[in-house]
Amino acid sequence: MSDTWLIIIAGAVLTYLTRAGGHLVLSRFDRIHPRVERALNAVPAAVLTTLVAPATLSAGPAELIALLVAGLLSLRFGLLTMFLGGVAVLIALRQVMG
Repeated sequence: MSDTWLIIIAGAVLTYLTRAGGHLVLSRFDRIHPRVERALNAVPAAVLTTLVAPATLSAGPAELIALLVAGLLSLRFGLLTMFLGGVAVLIALRQVMG
Protein backbone atom coordinates (compact mmCIF):
# COMPACT_ATOMS: atom_id res chain seq x y z
CA MET A 1 0.00 0.00 0.00
CA SER A 2 1.42 3.38 -0.95
CA ASP A 3 2.12 6.23 1.45
CA THR A 4 -0.67 8.26 -0.12
CA TRP A 5 -3.30 5.68 0.79
CA LEU A 6 -1.95 5.38 4.32
CA ILE A 7 -2.19 9.16 4.76
CA ILE A 8 -5.76 9.19 3.40
CA ILE A 9 -6.84 6.35 5.70
CA ALA A 10 -5.11 7.88 8.74
CA GLY A 11 -6.75 11.24 8.01
CA ALA A 12 -10.18 9.62 7.72
CA VAL A 13 -9.76 7.69 10.96
CA LEU A 14 -8.51 10.74 12.87
CA THR A 15 -11.32 12.89 11.49
CA TYR A 16 -13.88 10.31 12.59
CA LEU A 17 -12.35 10.01 16.06
CA THR A 18 -12.34 13.79 16.46
CA ARG A 19 -16.00 14.08 15.50
CA ALA A 20 -17.06 11.08 17.59
CA GLY A 21 -15.06 12.35 20.56
CA GLY A 22 -16.71 15.75 20.37
CA HIS A 23 -20.12 14.12 20.23
CA LEU A 24 -19.34 11.93 23.23
CA VAL A 25 -18.14 14.89 25.29
CA LEU A 26 -21.16 17.05 24.46
CA SER A 27 -23.64 14.20 25.00
CA ARG A 28 -22.63 14.08 28.68
CA PHE A 29 -24.22 17.48 29.30
CA ASP A 30 -27.96 17.94 29.77
CA ARG A 31 -27.75 21.52 28.56
CA ILE A 32 -25.14 23.36 26.52
CA HIS A 33 -24.31 26.89 27.60
CA PRO A 34 -25.44 29.48 24.99
CA ARG A 35 -21.87 30.79 24.60
CA VAL A 36 -20.59 27.30 23.81
CA GLU A 37 -23.42 26.79 21.34
CA ARG A 38 -22.60 30.10 19.59
CA ALA A 39 -18.93 29.14 19.43
CA LEU A 40 -19.75 25.75 17.94
CA ASN A 41 -22.03 27.39 15.37
CA ALA A 42 -19.13 29.62 14.30
CA VAL A 43 -16.78 26.71 13.58
CA PRO A 44 -17.94 25.98 9.98
CA ALA A 45 -17.40 29.60 8.93
CA ALA A 46 -13.97 29.62 10.57
CA VAL A 47 -12.94 26.41 8.82
CA LEU A 48 -14.19 27.70 5.47
CA THR A 49 -12.22 30.90 5.96
CA THR A 50 -9.02 28.98 6.68
CA LEU A 51 -9.50 27.00 3.47
CA VAL A 52 -10.45 29.90 1.20
CA ALA A 53 -8.13 32.67 2.44
CA PRO A 54 -4.76 31.15 1.42
CA ALA A 55 -6.13 30.13 -1.97
CA THR A 56 -7.48 33.64 -2.51
CA LEU A 57 -4.16 35.29 -1.74
CA SER A 58 -2.25 33.10 -4.20
CA ALA A 59 -4.98 32.82 -6.85
CA GLY A 60 -4.94 33.91 -10.44
CA PRO A 61 -7.73 35.71 -12.27
CA ALA A 62 -9.66 32.52 -13.08
CA GLU A 63 -9.73 31.47 -9.43
CA LEU A 64 -10.78 34.92 -8.23
CA ILE A 65 -13.64 35.10 -10.74
CA ALA A 66 -14.79 31.59 -9.78
CA LEU A 67 -14.65 32.57 -6.11
CA LEU A 68 -16.73 35.67 -6.82
CA VAL A 69 -19.31 33.61 -8.74
CA ALA A 70 -19.46 31.04 -5.93
CA GLY A 71 -19.94 33.82 -3.40
CA LEU A 72 -22.79 35.32 -5.39
CA LEU A 73 -24.42 31.91 -5.84
CA SER A 74 -24.20 31.31 -2.10
CA LEU A 75 -26.38 34.35 -1.47
CA ARG A 76 -29.26 32.87 -3.44
CA PHE A 77 -28.81 29.09 -3.60
CA GLY A 78 -27.69 26.18 -1.45
CA LEU A 79 -24.24 24.75 -0.83
CA LEU A 80 -24.30 22.21 -3.66
CA THR A 81 -25.33 24.78 -6.28
CA MET A 82 -22.65 27.18 -5.03
CA PHE A 83 -19.97 24.50 -5.16
CA LEU A 84 -20.92 23.14 -8.58
CA GLY A 85 -21.30 26.63 -10.06
CA GLY A 86 -17.91 27.74 -8.74
CA VAL A 87 -16.19 24.60 -10.00
CA ALA A 88 -17.86 24.86 -13.43
CA VAL A 89 -16.79 28.49 -13.80
CA LEU A 90 -13.25 27.65 -12.67
CA ILE A 91 -12.93 24.77 -15.12
CA ALA A 92 -14.31 26.86 -18.00
CA LEU A 93 -12.06 29.82 -17.25
CA ARG A 94 -8.97 27.63 -16.92
CA GLN A 95 -9.74 26.16 -20.34
CA VAL A 96 -10.20 29.59 -21.89
CA MET A 97 -7.42 31.44 -20.06
CA GLY A 98 -4.92 28.62 -20.09
